[in-house]
Amino acid sequence: MNNISDRSIFIKQVATDAGKLALSYYHKRNQLSVEKKKEDGQDLVTVADKNTEQFIRDQINQQYPQDAIFGEEGGYTQGASQYTWVVDPIDGTSAFIFGLPSWCISIALLDEQQNSHLAVVYDPVHDELFHAIAGHGAYLNEQAIHINPVTSLNEGLLGVGISTRMPPERIIPFLDKLLHAKGMFVRNGSAALMLAYVAAGKLIGYYEPHLNSWDCLAGLLLIKEAGGVMNNYQAKDDFLLKGNYVLVSSPNIYQQLDTFL
Repeated sequence: MNNISDRSIFIKQVATDAGKLALSYYHKRNQLSVEKKKEDGQDLVTVADKNTEQFIRDQINQQYPQDAIFGEEGGYTQGASQYTWVVDPIDGTSAFIFGLPSWCISIALLDEQQNSHLAVVYDPVHDELFHAIAGHGAYLNEQAIHINPVTSLNEGLLGVGISTRMPPERIIPFLDKLLHAKGMFVRNGSAALMLAYVAAGKLIGYYEPHLNSWDCLAGLLLIKEAGGVMNNYQAKDDFLLKGNYVLVSSPNIYQQLDTFL
C-alpha cells in the first residue's frame, strides 16, 4: 500500500504542476497554433497538449523510471514494473482553445492485470483536484465526495458526450428517451471532468457512446470510490487501445438509463 500511497502523493503534485503549465498556455491561447488530428473532425491538438504531456512524462520517468506510460499524445512507452500511467494532458482541448473553462488533466494508474489503483483529475481553472486510491474513497481537494443519491432522472442533470468519431444516431435515441423520461442533460466538452462531477454529486450520471481510455479511466475510479455504478468498461481486452462506451450514474437510476441504450 505504501507503494501506491507514495505514487498518489507524487501524481497529485505532478497533476497540479502540469495544470499550472497548461493554465499558462490557456491564458495565451490566441497565440497557439491549432492542428486537427483528422481533417474531417474536431479532434484538435496544440503545443499545450504536447508540452503538458511531456512534462508529466518527464516527472514520471524521473521518479518512477520503470513504470510504463500511455498518453493521448505520445502513445505507449513500455516499462519494466507492473504499473502503467494513463495520461490525458488536456481533456477538453476544444473548450480550452475557445476559452471555455471546462478542461482538465486526467491521470490513472493501472497494474499488469489492468486494475485501476489511482485516479487524479485536476481542473486548474477552478483549482479543483479530484483524486482517489482504490478502496479508500474519493476526494475533491481534501473533502470526501459521494454520488448524488437521487432516485429519479428529474432530480438532477445528466452529463452526455459525443464526438465526431460517432454518428449522430449513436446519441439521439438516448437523448430522446431521457427527455421523454423528464430528464435533462448537459455537455461541457470534457468527459473526464464530467465524470469527476458525477463522483462529486454535481451530475447524476454520464453517458457517451465511445470514450478512449485516457478520457475516462481516472473518472471511472473516482465514481466507483464515490459509490456510483457503471458498465464494465474493461470488458473488452483491447479497451486500453480502442476504448468502449461509458454509462455511469447513481445506483437507483442506472437500470433505467441502461434501458435507453
